[in-house]
Amino acid sequence: MPYIWHAQTLETHRAHALNGQLSPALVALREQAAEALSFAPVSVIDKDLMPPSGDKHDYMSVGPYWWPDPNKPDGLPYIRRDGVVNPDRHKYDNARLDPMCGHVVFLSLASSLFNSDMYAQHAAKLLRVWFLDTATRMNPNLEFGQAIPGICDGRGVGIIDTAGSFTRLVDALVLLETSSACTTTDQPGMKTWMRDYLTWLLESKKGKDEAAASNNHATYFDMQAIALALYTNQPNLAKTLAQAVTEKRIATQIEPDGAQPHELARTQSRGYSLMNTTGFVNLAILSKHVQVDLWAYQTRDGRNIHKAVRWFIPYIRNQKPWTWQQLSEFKNASYMPLFRQVVAQTDEADYKQVLSELPSNEAHTINLTCP
Repeated sequence: MPYIWHAQTLETHRAHALNGQLSPALVALREQAAEALSFAPVSVIDKDLMPPSGDKHDYMSVGPYWWPDPNKPDGLPYIRRDGVVNPDRHKYDNARLDPMCGHVVFLSLASSLFNSDMYAQHAAKLLRVWFLDTATRMNPNLEFGQAIPGICDGRGVGIIDTAGSFTRLVDALVLLETSSACTTTDQPGMKTWMRDYLTWLLESKKGKDEAAASNNHATYFDMQAIALALYTNQPNLAKTLAQAVTEKRIATQIEPDGAQPHELARTQSRGYSLMNTTGFVNLAILSKHVQVDLWAYQTRDGRNIHKAVRWFIPYIRNQKPWTWQQLSEFKNASYMPLFRQVVAQTDEADYKQVLSELPSNEAHTINLTCP
């Protein structure tokens, strides 16, 4: 059973697909899966650069908002421009890992919903090259994630490079387990890799640094860790992590009125506030698998996930102006997946009303994975 995706919703769309009732979302999935079939396997060793360890199997990336100093001949040390992505970041391993995980997600969904091992076979090939094959596999750590040239070779914040990708990947892996395309060594191999990576997340200095963060990095650290704990059959660990979300994350990041000051301080304040709230909602979904109800938690002064979600409503309806910095364009359509998940989890009338007011996207994948 998947952990964030809704099993019954998947079954419903599978029945529709097999009966030839192709919704816009199923049509879009078939197109996305076709594109994924043309994506050749990639490896962490494909990079031209050598990690400080001297082992190309170690993942490398640089901080997205760090740029060469124009006042220095060699540009070092890099300087920060929050919210402005340095295109040189795409020379590193994240430029291969992110699309590979995305393609595996589409392939796994297509394999399950269209009942075709063709998609699963390619997904399994992509996974073997990146995670399992001795010659090409990534070492299960992010010691050199989000380096800052001239300052450090890697930081704990680099863990966010995998937080979204691996959380989505876990559900894809669950769907692929039922396919004949996966060999007898694929499933245990992936579980071993993810267990080793989770151990590194929880025990390494960089992992502990990220777990001690006070913003979206902390939220997404927990989201990734709980998803991996569930996938690797460690429910007690998942429950311990989920129980800690209450006082460590909700009580410290969400104000009594629902605002999230750490995200509002960013130059992309609207995007980061939405991102962090989505992380909290995913944490609530994951935590239900270990009987922890994060929706029910509230501090004495009223901080809770509901407040974070409802805080957006007057801005969505243009009843209040957005007064914080937002460098790039932001559209209300971006809120749709969040409210779709929230309605499915809470079934509250005000959330349903807001969802009905947001621009819909019938081709969005959320239509296949969420009620």
